[in-house]
Amino acid sequence: MNGPENCHSSTDDEKLNMDALMATAASGIQARIESLDILANNLANASAAGFKSDQASYGLYVSPEATDSPEGTNPAILPLIQNRWTDFTQGALTPTGSSMDLALSGKGFLVVSTPSGPLYTRGGSFRFSTTGQLQSGDGYDLQGIDGKPILVDSSKAIEVLPDGTVQQDGQMVSRIALVNFEHPEMLAKRGGNYFKSNADGPPAMDGQAEVRQGQVEKGNSDSTHAASSIVTILRQFEALQKAMAIGADMNRRAVEDVAKVGS
Repeated sequence: MNGPENCHSSTDDEKLNMDALMATAASGIQARIESLDILANNLANASAAGFKSDQASYGLYVSPEATDSPEGTNPAILPLIQNRWTDFTQGALTPTGSSMDLALSGKGFLVVSTPSGPLYTRGGSFRFSTTGQLQSGDGYDLQGIDGKPILVDSSKAIEVLPDGTVQQDGQMVSRIALVNFEHPEMLAKRGGNYFKSNADGPPAMDGQAEVRQGQVEKGNSDSTHAASSIVTILRQFEALQKAMAIGADMNRRAVEDVAKVGS
């Protein structure tokens, strides 16, 4: 006769299956919550100048013991967001009529100086500081190709050529720095339409991008697709909630069955 340590009942198998169901459903719900956060942020910033949308893809986490796992075990295989990245594709350029609005056509970034170091942006609305420096709407100095702020006569209009040359009264005042990154995935968002580089070394100075004065680049988020994806995820969320409810009910019944056996 087998001792208690060798006893293995169908109730034990059911509990293992229930635990796996609950864990998988919970992991799936967490992944959908993260996706909703990404989509909601994309929708909220769809009209923000120079905004770049975030994207994500699903994958499965397979626990180390899942490989060659013995019969009767339940190794963890859980859904999760496997990759998350920023989509740097070009947004639509929209005329504004303001000479202080700048956008970029093509690959590249403008550089602004902040107390914590340089940040990179695709443009937006700029202004003159009280001392005549060209600044972003947040008060960050726009850098010239020499790495210094661009100083102008704030009482006069500016003209910005496609290569970034800044002119007043037909005379060159400075030239805006246009930079590019070989690996844009090394850029991290820093609020608004700014990015910080995590790459080793400075970005490359190149002429791939052209400056468009009097225009802004709209965010590249597809609002229609994002809204449709939210509906799909909410349906998946509902299905996963039902799965968790089923698992909870199965757990309850298993406990009741054990109580009946022991009585």
